[in-house]
Amino acid sequence: MRGRRSLRSRLTALITVAVALAIAACAGTCWLIVRDELYDQVDRTLQGHPRGGPPGEGPPKERDLSRVLELCAAGRTSPAGGDELRPFLSLVQVVYLDGRQCVLGPTAVVVTRSDRAVAAGGPGAAELRNGVTDEGEPVRVRTANVAPGVAMMEARSLTQTESTLTWLAGILSGVAALGVLGAALAGLLISRTALRPVGRLTEAVEHVARTEDLATRIPVEGTDEIARLGASFNAMTSALAGSRERQRRLIADAGHELRTPLTSLRTNIDLLLRSENTGRPLAPDPKRRLLGNLKAQFEEMSTLVGDLLQLSRSEDEHEPYVEVAFHDVVESAVRRARLRAPETPMEVGLGSWYVHGDQAALERAVVNLLDNAVKFSAGPVAVRLRDGELTVRDRGPGIPQDELPYVFDRFWRSSSARSMPGSGLGLAIVAQAVRDAGGEVALENAVGGGTLARMRLPGSPHRS
Repeated sequence: MRGRRSLRSRLTALITVAVALAIAACAGTCWLIVRDELYDQVDRTLQGHPRGGPPGEGPPKERDLSRVLELCAAGRTSPAGGDELRPFLSLVQVVYLDGRQCVLGPTAVVVTRSDRAVAAGGPGAAELRNGVTDEGEPVRVRTANVAPGVAMMEARSLTQTESTLTWLAGILSGVAALGVLGAALAGLLISRTALRPVGRLTEAVEHVARTEDLATRIPVEGTDEIARLGASFNAMTSALAGSRERQRRLIADAGHELRTPLTSLRTNIDLLLRSENTGRPLAPDPKRRLLGNLKAQFEEMSTLVGDLLQLSRSEDEHEPYVEVAFHDVVESAVRRARLRAPETPMEVGLGSWYVHGDQAALERAVVNLLDNAVKFSAGPVAVRLRDGELTVRDRGPGIPQDELPYVFDRFWRSSSARSMPGSGLGLAIVAQAVRDAGGEVALENAVGGGTLARMRLPGSPHRS
């Protein structure tokens, strides 16, 4: 099976065909206009000479017609010198209703049924047509009724006219052929110039597919469609490179975070096994503390793995979005936070607000904000929901100003929090859940001390 032609060859062929059709249409139109003009000149000549007035108007000259009829009556069909026919400047032939013909000239024009019909017609009946002589020469014939039962045929040769049209057709064909050749060359040049950026883009795509080098960029020139395609390709490779880098960092950070609890687990389990294998079991209290540490480490690992799974979930891997009473979600999260930290008071003020999103993801995001506030607060935590904006303020030490841009990064932990439990993924989960719901989240230092978290979600105070 033959492969499809290249885009360059198809574009060249398209330009060539389009120009060829345009040239052919122009050449054909020109030839038809010239032909009609030449025929009109012959027709005007035929209509003007046997008439006394302007061309095509007035009755025939009586003296000329009478002289023609006298010659026919005398049987003189080839007058010497032709002075009698000088007013006509053409072949003259008379046709009678009874079928007789009178030829005045060197050759006769073939009579047709329509010529006899003109002879049978009344005064003023006339016809213009193409015809031939007995010798096969093409002529233009005008047949007019000049008397009852008598029609005069006047003919002019079309040999020169046809020769001129043939010559013109040859000239136009040559010009058209040169035009098509020029169009093909121009089309090839245009296609090469127009598709050069596409060629560069193709080479870049093939290079990326072959080497997986996402740092490849295409120079973008101008603002046309090709430039936009190149810019889109650069944006796509940048996004893929960023995604690959984030994936690499996630794997590296996850391995780093898992190393500590895994090492601790292995150490404690080895200690427990060694005590049993040597026949010197641990005392009840140390053994109880060791098993408690093992449980805490398993819980830490379970939390870390759950957070990683939550962050690795794509935008399509969530429950169908439904209308959610966000104030109820916040109230449920507050109850969970109070169970985890009953010693920290919470000041809650919630207004009605309905959003569209994943209820479980939004509740986990709010719980993470509250857990983060409770962890650092030395006083009550204030929770407010007004006009779609949730604010959570703690009474802790705050966050250094230079660390604020990184608080929602994965595995990021402030210098003051590295000695405290946690994976550094809580706020990253908050940012992802809010972003999936079409909202915004920010963290800032509150006036008077502490940290203020702001979460804004699109919605309405009334159920839709």
